Amino acid sequence: MAQILAQTSQIVTPLDAGWRVAVVPAGAWDRATALAARDTDAFVPAPVPGTVAAALMAAGRYDPAQPTPLHDKDAWYVTTLDAGPCRLVFEGLATFAEVFLDGETILASTGMFEAHAIDVAPRAGAVLAIRFASLDAALEPLKGPRAKWRPQMIPNQKLRLVRTTLLGHMPGWCPEVHAVGPWRSILRIDRRPEAAPVRIDHADLRATRDGTTGTLSFDITGDWPEGATATLSCGGAFVTLSTEAGRVAGRLEIPDVAPWWPRTHGTPTLHEVRLEIAGTIADLGRVGFRTITIDHGPDGRRFDLLVNGVRIFCRGAVWTDADLVRLPGDRASLEPEFDRLAAAHVNMVRVGGTMAYQGRAFHDLCDERGILVFQDLMFANFDYPAADPTFLAQCETEVRELLDRLQTSPSLAILCGGSEVQQQAAMLGLPARALASDLFDRLVAEIVAAIRPDVAYIPSSPYGGELPFVADCGVTHYYGVGAYERPLEDARRANVTFAAECLAFANVPDETTLARHLAVPAVHDPRWKARVPRDLGASWDFEDTRDHYLGRVFGLDPARLRREDPARYLDASRAVVAEVIERTFDEWRRPGSPTAGALVWNWKDFLPGAGWGVTDATGRPKSAWYAMRRAFAPLRIILMDEGVNGLHVHVVNDRPTPVAGRLSLACLKDGATVVVRGERDVEVPARGSITLRATELFGAFFDATYAYRFGPPGHDLTVARLTAPTEAGAAPETAPLLAEAVQVPRWPTERTAVGLAARVDRDAEGWFVAVSAARAALHVHVADDTRVPLDDGFAVVPGRETIVRFFEGADPDARPAGTIRALNGLAPARY
Repeated sequence: MAQILAQTSQIVTPLDAGWRVAVVPAGAWDRATALAARDTDAFVPAPVPGTVAAALMAAGRYDPAQPTPLHDKDAWYVTTLDAGPCRLVFEGLATFAEVFLDGETILASTGMFEAHAIDVAPRAGAVLAIRFASLDAALEPLKGPRAKWRPQMIPNQKLRLVRTTLLGHMPGWCPEVHAVGPWRSILRIDRRPEAAPVRIDHADLRATRDGTTGTLSFDITGDWPEGATATLSCGGAFVTLSTEAGRVAGRLEIPDVAPWWPRTHGTPTLHEVRLEIAGTIADLGRVGFRTITIDHGPDGRRFDLLVNGVRIFCRGAVWTDADLVRLPGDRASLEPEFDRLAAAHVNMVRVGGTMAYQGRAFHDLCDERGILVFQDLMFANFDYPAADPTFLAQCETEVRELLDRLQTSPSLAILCGGSEVQQQAAMLGLPARALASDLFDRLVAEIVAAIRPDVAYIPSSPYGGELPFVADCGVTHYYGVGAYERPLEDARRANVTFAAECLAFANVPDETTLARHLAVPAVHDPRWKARVPRDLGASWDFEDTRDHYLGRVFGLDPARLRREDPARYLDASRAVVAEVIERTFDEWRRPGSPTAGALVWNWKDFLPGAGWGVTDATGRPKSAWYAMRRAFAPLRIILMDEGVNGLHVHVVNDRPTPVAGRLSLACLKDGATVVVRGERDVEVPARGSITLRATELFGAFFDATYAYRFGPPGHDLTVARLTAPTEAGAAPETAPLLAEAVQVPRWPTERTAVGLAARVDRDAEGWFVAVSAARAALHVHVADDTRVPLDDGFAVVPGRETIVRFFEGADPDARPAGTIRALNGLAPARY
């Protein structure tokens, strides 16, 4: 059932004020003790929605960098209510909770992901109390069926028996910050005294698209006067029907409806749905008209996502909660994250099974920003007790509530039973029958088919192929390039079909974040190492992985570089991650690639440091984010070394309109002197691509890939540019730059004078820095303490200035000031 956001006959009030919380030893208080102590210093103010950790941190009693255990304690929340009959809605209680009204139990909850509603009639000043029982104490007596396997990454194996998040339970992955408390909203719903006797209880909405026509099917139930008429409107169309007893159902067709598209391929158009019955108006949210199908190819091995019949290359990251302490679900907390997602041209995020379900604001923002959602259910790694009917019933409630809440969300594209459940069994060598699960193969599949038949469903991620984790079939978790330290060519050799996670590195934050939040010697200091992710029990961490590619790609010795030039080591570490990400995504996005999508692990760090996040814990982008922004651009030039087949120039255009311009290709020696050049006018079709060989542009043979080895290399840099058409007689360098790509056949290990220069200027869009160089400057870094650049780690080639703008947030009148340096340059430039 779709969510009913508002109806004029009701008043919905968030119970977000006046709460206090006390944390006590498990079992130390009963309800009488808690109520007697509610006005004492044992309690501190508590945010709701929120967590115990957030309340204690605000009171100066909790440090997320050195978290205090909370699962061994009870937490008591208390507030007071106004008088009058009402409905109380608890959208999420973590995890074992008992709710009291004036000392009487009105609700017991045993799952973090279930919502509850209960009708009550409190007196004025009635005390509402919630006891969150110790999770450790609740788990201690639990016994389930013997598990077929034990995931090493989660020490407490009994967590498979309860429905709660795994955040805080995975040492090496995230801090042990425990999720306890009313982490989602508590609402009070009152009936308006002057309202008509109308109540709308449930709304089943299905938005489909056939050709250019959108159809909204609806089935709405509630309580209203006999014979009342109902008018439903959407997308500028409406239909009026007579109601049956407490029910109205029908279809609304909208000709030439504006469809919903992912942001990279079109406009994510949404249409509001309104219902009016007997003077009561209900807001039924928004719908998007789109189709989603999966093309498995003639051999059944592909996993191509088609939106409105168009193949979408899905790119983005695995979502990490914006704040591990607060677990916020409000729009204000999430919007800055979505600004950064949009700026990086992300068109898909995955909510992984080790995290927590996101709230309404998250999915609203995905709908509005055109960001597809790959949604795991909150199951990961464990052998869950799928034969236990009580457990299955709880899971069914959880899944139905999730899909009811997301029934009208067009961004929901893929639903997954859980993360690495099948992989765990397969990697331990268990037989194929051990991979089957009644929970994922039957129960969840049936619920998805009933509520959201328009989304793709897979039982687990990874999934498909002879083994669930092979890269060339279905959905994979690809770490060939990355943790398994394969050469970059493995990204093609593995024939990756769809990587639901990939390219995990210990990504180094910029110097601003390190100076403010982790001012310790890099790598060697134990405080630094404590924030570098690792798999529990592994003899290596993801900094070792990054160092491997520092040697393989740049030819640098990381151990020696750390000793002799720690600052350059950090610059090179940032640069190599960016280089690997760009080159790998170029391989996957090129025309003819079997790869239909890839999501980087993961979006944001929990604490400042060299974590997996492509943005740091403060929200500041890291080098990986900038690499993604370049690699994910809807209009992208890809230079691909095909060995003796020469250099191929691909231009990919995801936009809904064709792009015309002039494509040029030049090879430079010593980073400055053009040794060969060619160009031609091109038109790249809408949501299409073109491919040219370098020889076609040059008009003659030139060994652009240095495949034939006839003497020393004739060049050290290749530059491709697509510029917009200009008027006759205009200088070529004045043509607006639409896209640019740079290829370095062999990375220089020594720094030289590149003649970097920078000037600050301002136009209608705001301040910018124009960067130029006498010789090619590679992985150019903008260091600015007051502003965050929109581009970083880019190349600057002689003959054209590179314009760098900034995120909003700084004083718009304050002139930017900072330093610019290149990885291959000796002297920085200041602005």
